[in-house]
Amino acid sequence: MELHVTRWKRYGHDRLYANLPDGTTVGWVDVMTEEVTVLRAECRDDVIGVLTKHLQDLTGPVSPDRAPETQARPMLPPLTPADDLAVNPPGQSLRDLLAESGPGLMERVVSWLLRRPSEWDSWRKGLAGERRVGAELNRLGRHGWRILHSVPLANKVDIDHLLIGPGGVFSINTKHHHKRAVWVGDDSVKVDHGKPAPYARKSRAEAKRVARVLERYCDFPVPVEPVLVFVGVTELKVVATQLDVRVYQERQVSALGPLSGVLTADQVEQVYGVARHRQAWSLA
Repeated sequence: MELHVTRWKRYGHDRLYANLPDGTTVGWVDVMTEEVTVLRAECRDDVIGVLTKHLQDLTGPVSPDRAPETQARPMLPPLTPADDLAVNPPGQSLRDLLAESGPGLMERVVSWLLRRPSEWDSWRKGLAGERRVGAELNRLGRHGWRILHSVPLANKVDIDHLLIGPGGVFSINTKHHHKRAVWVGDDSVKVDHGKPAPYARKSRAEAKRVARVLERYCDFPVPVEPVLVFVGVTELKVVATQLDVRVYQERQVSALGPLSGVLTADQVEQVYGVARHRQAWSLA
């Protein structure tokens, strides 16, 4: 069996990981204790053999930028119902915003009579978009994925959706542009040939923010990919050549379902346990 071995050092851990050619981790060994953990029983002999050999051949220090951290990994308090984000429906943050600051009946009537657009219209469209994308994502639960909606960050912003599963973690940003044509380039997005919008840049920044939070509490690397999902558009044209953000229409997010080989089942549950805890995001 062909196995690739990589070394990883972080949060005081020093490990050698054994991975299949597709990137699936099948075991690891702790360099300091020499304790081997096998994740797939059918690979046991190969995992032990290749890790033992690499452990014996291991010489020389790791470069300073990969040195183990001296500070212990922080721990989250026990999860309480008040801190459990798993109960959030799609668009929860926008629903709360409309309930707290939305227009009263008279304001809605006046805006409708005058055909006057308002910020509340944008909130309602955003809520509808998040609900539609959330419904599509929830269907992936049967394939081993975990889904969170409206994950609150500091400064009164939130992540529309987090998808966590065997294919990694995806930070999903929903944009509702009803009956509009959307053009996506490497660094900008245009709606109906309008001014460039920084959707892609903000999505990349959001994904990095998510990764920092998750890796603060997990003892293994957590890759996070940014995703832009456009709802209700008449046309979606992606002309980017170097874009590192996945771009879909709402019905296409099911393409994420078959992805695998990034996180093991145990790692998925560990990441999900951190991500669903409100306090993990309190300083994000």
